[in-house]
Amino acid sequence: MASLAAPISKNVKKIWDQWNLRSFIILSLSLQTFLILFAPLRKRTSSKWVIVPIWLAYLLADWAANFAIGLIASSQTNTDEGSPENGNLLAFWAPFLLLHLGGPDTIIAIAMEDNALWPRHLLGLIFQVVAAMYVFGMQFSNQNKLLWPTLFLFVPGLVKYGERTRALYLASLDSLKETILAVPEPGPDYAKYMDEYSSRKAAHLPIKIEIEQGRNSESKNVTYRLGEGEIDNITLVEGAHHLFQISMGLIIDLVFDYHQRNESRAYFIHKLQSADAFTSIATELNFMYEALYTKAYVVHSRRGYLLRATSFIAVCIAFVFFYRLEKHGFHGFDVGITYSLLFGAIALDSIALSMLILSDWTIAVVYKFCKKFCVVTDLMKKYLEFKRSWRPTTTPKCLEWSRRILFRRWCESVSGFSFIDYSLRECGRSVVRPTILDQNGIYRRIIRILDYLYLRIIIFLGHLYLRIIIFLGLKYLRDEMKYRSSKRLNENLWNFIFFELKFKSSEAEAKEKADDADHKIATKICSSQGDWVLRGYEKHPEYKDLQSCFVDVTYDRRVLLWHIATEMCYYRVDTGNVGEHGEFSKTLSDYMLYLLIMQPALMSSVAGIGQKRFRDTVAEAKKFFKKRGLGSDVKLGEACCKLLDVDTGVKPVNVKGNRSKSVLFDACFLAGQLMKFGDSKWELISAVWVELLSYAASHCRAHSHAQLLTKGGELVTFVWLLMARFGIEEDIQGLEVQARVKLIMDKKPDVFKSN
Repeated sequence: MASLAAPISKNVKKIWDQWNLRSFIILSLSLQTFLILFAPLRKRTSSKWVIVPIWLAYLLADWAANFAIGLIASSQTNTDEGSPENGNLLAFWAPFLLLHLGGPDTIIAIAMEDNALWPRHLLGLIFQVVAAMYVFGMQFSNQNKLLWPTLFLFVPGLVKYGERTRALYLASLDSLKETILAVPEPGPDYAKYMDEYSSRKAAHLPIKIEIEQGRNSESKNVTYRLGEGEIDNITLVEGAHHLFQISMGLIIDLVFDYHQRNESRAYFIHKLQSADAFTSIATELNFMYEALYTKAYVVHSRRGYLLRATSFIAVCIAFVFFYRLEKHGFHGFDVGITYSLLFGAIALDSIALSMLILSDWTIAVVYKFCKKFCVVTDLMKKYLEFKRSWRPTTTPKCLEWSRRILFRRWCESVSGFSFIDYSLRECGRSVVRPTILDQNGIYRRIIRILDYLYLRIIIFLGHLYLRIIIFLGLKYLRDEMKYRSSKRLNENLWNFIFFELKFKSSEAEAKEKADDADHKIATKICSSQGDWVLRGYEKHPEYKDLQSCFVDVTYDRRVLLWHIATEMCYYRVDTGNVGEHGEFSKTLSDYMLYLLIMQPALMSSVAGIGQKRFRDTVAEAKKFFKKRGLGSDVKLGEACCKLLDVDTGVKPVNVKGNRSKSVLFDACFLAGQLMKFGDSKWELISAVWVELLSYAASHCRAHSHAQLLTKGGELVTFVWLLMARFGIEEDIQGLEVQARVKLIMDKKPDVFKSN
């Protein structure tokens, strides 16, 4: 019987045995370089074309380094051509791989769930160090010319891997709870009080209890340091760093206490302008991102600075040793790889050092020591001014592009998703069947028939492609990449949102301080989904009809309903005449539908059956458009006019029943009611959208907001933090009070004061 041929030829195996380790060493170094340079882009862009390669590089980096260490360990018993020098060189590479396993400073986790896996990384640290020590021990001898440089390289290898493990631990939710939770407060000594009360009562002494409420002495002496002096770019970073340490409590579902709420509210309402508030929140979210997904917590400390300096010096010493070493007996290519590893380690540490110096952390910590140095202070102010989102239009394009790529703190854009545009484009192009009898001649008739057949083939291929996409479960990804739009966040839009929420915060603060104080006013504002705005239109003749669109309407239905109505109002008129509030309404409308449909993880707590409702509405819209020969080649204004022409005198639910969750013609009715408001409709619509946005911001989980920071950030996260700063929260801790209990006997009170 003939033997089966080997599936892999000997030549291929020989090439693999000779180059596998070297290839993985180069791959590992390349991945580390890619990650340190491009991982910061995660907080600056939401593009899948950027985020997916970073995700792949992150996963491959650990695998490549682990695999390379295994190859080195297995090669110690069979070095090339029995060369001991080459075995020593392979052992010299092992600490570099520990260095790579430590990862760059710019990324330690892809998602917050990765931080909870810090025990796995700790176990990996132990095993990989043991493997590296085994490799080193196999080559430990007086004849090893690389003995000392290898020992020196173990220092940065252990430091970097240890930093990563500790950074993951500090960013885990369990560690955050231990760090952030306040010192336990047992309260007044209830048992002591009751013993005294019982003893007097047993002695049949006349006794009376009086309870006084008041702030304790510590609370009365609290002073707020935020906003002292002039507000500039440096004080904004200092204030953001202070507030960030408080905001981390939101990640573990804590609420601000009385003092924290008062401090941030006073700072944002009375001290900061709209643009300064935006910069403060952007800086605060940047601190949050770096604390959760980078090594910032570990590096930005005295111990971190010392260890980082020690590691860099150790690498430089190892480089000097190797440079002065006689390299006879080493393979020339391996020497080149070693130099690449040494230069790469020094270059990566240098890049990390420059990022550390230019980070907001360094400015927040170092500024208090550099206040007397005017030159340093001026440089810091100019650098921070350069990083701000809204720059003067006179800024050179090259500087603006460098700022957006290297220095901005988030993506600075607002995504959008248009229902009408999506429905029309999903219908495909409108195809008109050619008539057989054509008076224009046989030649033109043939051309039209061929054109018709061509379009039918294109439509068939499109349907086939869509079926494949649905089969692979990639339709949501395809829709996001195809239909999601993005525009730069307009400063005027932010100002509008800021002043709307500021007005509500001031209104809530005034009612809380009134004689008939309503301490739940902020909670009512948080729970409003447009109802609060509608109160200002009670005297309008169309108020009752419009109010019917708010009664017993779930949040997901309300978003879809108002989005379609907003689009109809927007495209029904010339877009150049809708005014500023019309543009605000369209931007927020598209953005909220984008969140509802394309960010289901974020909106899970408020979305309800939003996905089903959207699909039913799209199905009804496609059916409506196809019957009227409308497709992707039709203007949006024409499609909206066709919808508005439908008579909605009878409620759709009375005709169709409630099996379908579509809101298409309910939106037509709402659009008709809004049209009756004339020029004032856009002020109403834009204010309603701010309330819908703020409702989503305050009701989505803080964990989801933190996860969005790795995808360029979202406007809804800015609104979430702004509402917290204004004191507009669902759960609010009331005024800190201390009860003083008096036990009164014979009009001579024996005062028991709680400690």
